[in-house]
Amino acid sequence: MTDVKQKKENIKMHLNDLRQNLKKMHLAVTEELILPRPDEVKTLMNKMDQLLKLIESK
Repeated sequence: MTDVKQKKENIKMHLNDLRQNLKKMHLAVTEELILPRPDEVKTLMNKMDQLLKLIESK
């Protein structure tokens, strides 16, 4: 697999993971009226930072 394809697959994987986590968090907030724990938010922020680094790397 080429480097570009691998990078694209990694980005897709990160985005899918973030999307699933955000969906769970959204459901908890809207349906159960439970706010996310600060560590959950921090984890998602770290994952987003990793994704940005992956996108920006050449």
